[in-house]
Amino acid sequence: MRTRVLTTAVAAVGLLLGTAVQAELKVGDAAPDFELKGSDGKTHKLSELKGKHVVVAWFPKAFTGG
Repeated sequence: MRTRVLTTAVAAVGLLLGTAVQAELKVGDAAPDFELKGSDGKTHKLSELKGKHVVVAWFPKAFTGG
């Protein structure tokens, strides 16, 4: 039980610190480069699509709380 609480606390602190470091984007700012795994199983980078129209859509995995 103690290990579970410690693991949860460390994960929460990591998430909080990770979001605090990110700069806020304003309308008109260039999107930061990122990678996402597509439904085809391949990893796609935003920089590979430079000059093209891009729509990023996501949804929670079926039967999850997300």
